Amino acid sequence: MTSNNEDALHALARAQLPADIAERWIGLFRPGIGLGSADGSGAGRVVGRLGGLPELPAGEEWPVWEGHGPLSFIASVDLGELPHGSLDIDLPADGTLAFFYFDGQADDGAAQVYADRPESRAGARVVYVPADAAVAERPVPPGLTAYAEVPLVAWAETTAPYLWHPLVYREFGPMDDEHPLWDEDFKEALWDLGESRHRIGGHADPVQDEVETEVAHGALGCPPWNDPRINEEALRWLPLAQFDSDDDAGMMWGDGGSLYWLIRPEDLAARRFDRAMFTWQCS
Repeated sequence: MTSNNEDALHALARAQLPADIAERWIGLFRPGIGLGSADGSGAGRVVGRLGGLPELPAGEEWPVWEGHGPLSFIASVDLGELPHGSLDIDLPADGTLAFFYFDGQADDGAAQVYADRPESRAGARVVYVPADAAVAERPVPPGLTAYAEVPLVAWAETTAPYLWHPLVYREFGPMDDEHPLWDEDFKEALWDLGESRHRIGGHADPVQDEVETEVAHGALGCPPWNDPRINEEALRWLPLAQFDSDDDAGMMWGDGGSLYWLIRPEDLAARRFDRAMFTWQCS
């Protein structure tokens, strides 16, 4: 399965933006890997899945948020099956990433996970399982119901930054309503192109505002929102994965929202997936 959004994004920029701004905007694009439901036609190679039961090494305990309960298994991705050379982040060449999130099943929604609540960070976790690890399928802990299993296929895609991302401001400086990037026709056309519902790497597709800023605010200990360090810190965080609400899997994050995991480059290089940070948004 392939995506033609690279040509569409480039064509849109060059058709609707002044030439110099178009090239600078294009320079901010990042490669990502889109994930979508396998349609049963055999098109595309299955690289992971939403829901079902996770396969974990014997010594790896099912993630738990102490005092609240077990996290739900959201998705797993086989890194060795992803399109080779399709990302600009330093993911391992093989092994599996498993994503867990405290979705409220265990306590009827009493506790929630937010980037600006340090005490809630144990409510979302990324587990890296090396390719040579002996694994076994784990049963769902009491109090949880597994999400329906949805096999995922992958494709390489080009992603554009959110227009209010600190990266855009770093490139273009202060912008007013007359700036070409904020032209209503351009913004509407960019929105109409659409993006993948689930993704590895690339730019995040936020439901509301830039997720990097949310994570940066939490990572800095939640200073006032006008603290200039927040934008600088936001530039240090890379989207690792996002998983949208999905009817086939029975996943609904708030009102049609998405889950996001981000990580700093140095932690990714050190394979410290335990240092990834989480946020979520809904409409």
